[in-house]
Amino acid sequence: MAQAQSTGTGNGTDRSPAAGLVGRAFGRLGRRGGLVFLLAGPALSGWGAYEGAYPAGWAGTHGTLTVKQCEVGYPNNASRSSRRNRRPVRCTGTFVSDDGKSKDSAAAVQVRHRYAEGTELSVQQTEAPTTAASANGDYVQSGMDRAWRFFGAFFGGWVLTGLGAFCLATGYAPFGRSHVSYDEAWEASGRGVTRPVLIGMIGVGIVGVAASFLVSYFV
Repeated sequence: MAQAQSTGTGNGTDRSPAAGLVGRAFGRLGRRGGLVFLLAGPALSGWGAYEGAYPAGWAGTHGTLTVKQCEVGYPNNASRSSRRNRRPVRCTGTFVSDDGKSKDSAAAVQVRHRYAEGTELSVQQTEAPTTAASANGDYVQSGMDRAWRFFGAFFGGWVLTGLGAFCLATGYAPFGRSHVSYDEAWEASGRGVTRPVLIGMIGVGIVGVAASFLVSYFV
């Protein structure tokens, strides 16, 4: 009796031309994917540190925005469910810096809740208006709870950077089909500084992300 032809190997792996092409493509992404992680990690860390410095009061000009009115807006393309869950509030009023040198009668800041007229909000001026009459100044509401959420992104960048160093050094691709197995990559990483860097950066990153979000709920 004739034996039926098989499109796979003895272990059942599909060896069709399309599957082989996809496998080779993902395999080549090992070091290239590592390079992407190495670029994305520092970028995410830099963004988190930059954005977090303003609500923390480490950058910009601190002052008080006296609320004149607050309006709730919805993105035009938001779905009905997201409209219920995400309601950006924009409060306008007069901003006066702590040192009295900067004043903006057309200041506006995005917040989470409505505030009554006359409420004084602690804000950070990230960019002063170009002229006294213009309304193009930028402000963020101050608060370490907001700052720590951005710092979570800062530590998240450490995780990406550690993964990038691991993939770039070993050629391992954590997605799709990789030419280098995880066991081989892990063994190779122990011959130099790759493994300590990986463990250190990912460990600090994960602990930092968890701690940042926990602290943001208690400060």
